[in-house]
Amino acid sequence: MITMNVRTTLVGLTILTLTSYTTRAQQTTNEVKIVGEMKNVMWKGQLFGNIDLRTIANKTHLYGLGPVEYLTGEILIIDGKSYKSTVTADSTIKVEETYNIKAPFFGYANISKWTEKTLPDSIQNMQQLEMYINKVTKNAPRPFMFKLAGTVEKATIHIMHVPKGAKVSSPDEAHKGQINYKLQNEQVDILGFFSTEHKAIFTHHDTFLHMHLMTSDKQKMGHLDEVLFKKGTMKLYLPSE
Repeated sequence: MITMNVRTTLVGLTILTLTSYTTRAQQTTNEVKIVGEMKNVMWKGQLFGNIDLRTIANKTHLYGLGPVEYLTGEILIIDGKSYKSTVTADSTIKVEETYNIKAPFFGYANISKWTEKTLPDSIQNMQQLEMYINKVTKNAPRPFMFKLAGTVEKATIHIMHVPKGAKVSSPDEAHKGQINYKLQNEQVDILGFFSTEHKAIFTHHDTFLHMHLMTSDKQKMGHLDEVLFKKGTMKLYLPSE
């Protein structure tokens, strides 16, 4: 009888432990990890790589974004696939799939489940998107990653292209070498980061958003600066709780 009670107690404790572990795992699955800070790169010139993407252990359903070390390109990880965009000698975009990259600051998360929403037609630019996401995620854990998929009527992306050996001590100097690209009527995938608490850390000082865009043919990818979404085509994906 005592043995049976002990066995029952042990089984109960095991179930409790497993349940607790599962709950913690679910709570941390979508957690955004941030390495480095944007302000240290822009104001202090700390352009060196703070993270080697090859060292991220769990690449299953991995999502991430940030610049290439020394501000020589952009990085986008979508569902475990890592892409680097750089500028060639004739100013065209080169996109390659690789994890052999370092970044001075970087945000990433493992997200296995998403909730899909149709983006309202009234949401057409980044400012409207920021307000909309802030409104519909008031009770969600923050910060978080999100996705967009659909057609953009127009968009402007940039790729950081600081000359080799150049010193950076201000955002103006950091962006002096960037190359801008205009897109029109492109099918795209966008990965974004949202936070009200990370200005100058992972978003610029005037926004809650940091977004990278890649065309569906994977020929163009960069940091998203401006966008006009095509009505009725955009899907917004938020991490499932």
